[in-house]
Amino acid sequence: MGDPHGIGVIGLGNISRAYFTTLAGIGGAKIVAVADLDVERAAMAASETGSVAMTPQELVADPRVQTVLNLTIPAAHAEIAQLAIAHGKDVYGEKPLAATLDEARSVLAAAAAAGTRVGAAPDTVLGTGIQTARAAVDSGLIGRPASATATWVSAGHERWHPHPDFYYRAGGGPLFDMGPYYLTALVQVLGPIVSVSGASSRAHDERMIGSGPRAGERIPVEVDTHVSGTLEHASGAISTVTMSFDAVRTTAAPLEVHGELGSLALPDPNNFDGQTRLWRTDDGEPEVLPYSAGYADAGRGVGLLEFIRSGPAEARASGALGFHVLEVMHAILDSAHTGERRTITSAAERPEVVPLTAAVDWRR
Repeated sequence: MGDPHGIGVIGLGNISRAYFTTLAGIGGAKIVAVADLDVERAAMAASETGSVAMTPQELVADPRVQTVLNLTIPAAHAEIAQLAIAHGKDVYGEKPLAATLDEARSVLAAAAAAGTRVGAAPDTVLGTGIQTARAAVDSGLIGRPASATATWVSAGHERWHPHPDFYYRAGGGPLFDMGPYYLTALVQVLGPIVSVSGASSRAHDERMIGSGPRAGERIPVEVDTHVSGTLEHASGAISTVTMSFDAVRTTAAPLEVHGELGSLALPDPNNFDGQTRLWRTDDGEPEVLPYSAGYADAGRGVGLLEFIRSGPAEARASGALGFHVLEVMHAILDSAHTGERRTITSAAERPEVVPLTAAVDWRR
């Protein structure tokens, strides 16, 4: 069988716990090294995962590390990816692919020149929730898709996050934080996006941290905190998105897709599972669709595992798809600031639907 595929994790914040859970006990892959600016946190993670705590420079140079899992803050995504690529490592990163389009282009160009690969979260859309909805649309269950809506609102992460600063700096905000889940799901279901129009606003110039050792501290807001966009897909469908840190709650479904023959309410794309509901008429109760596609009982990291096992083939959670979503987000904000419609130049392929696969299969 040979040695398991060696993974080095850089960035050990909150999201790393979910990856550790998924990767624990995987036969074909193993965390061999971890790194973080907080050396005590790195030491604790190394003890938990049976790996070695290193500096980022040591980690990318270690011959046991074949793929770098980049879980740093968005502003550092490109720097760490470039460091990994320079040492001949494949890199799979949390969303977004990079903070800016120029950084993202440089990462993909560097990987192509070095012969390494780039993968990008989110992988939640590969679970049974979104994939079941995708399969329903592909099967013609609602006829030709005409439109979709994507809605996520909250009063802001400073209420619960002890160090929320990066959510309100360049590369943050509700669109860059939550938008990748919703936009990636829309591309999964309706295909790539060809143009966008946007509008945005900022309710406050400061936010107050609500929990942890810095509770009561005020932090500056440098990004727009309510963003709306109208997206035209290559398929002809029109979708609208609303991402906000300036609202208390919503009663809207996270995602809805409407076709000639029916409407679908999709589950939260920040989760792997959840119900897809189908209305065939405008009255009566919806039909709950049984799971028909996707990775069952999945957790964050399934996209990384697929990326590792896909070899030279394009993984579903690819850097190309991550770039497409990043371009869409930047175009929405650019349109919001200029008042002009923006054409999307990237053309990521719509990934193939994930066959219904039990966790015991994809974790081998």
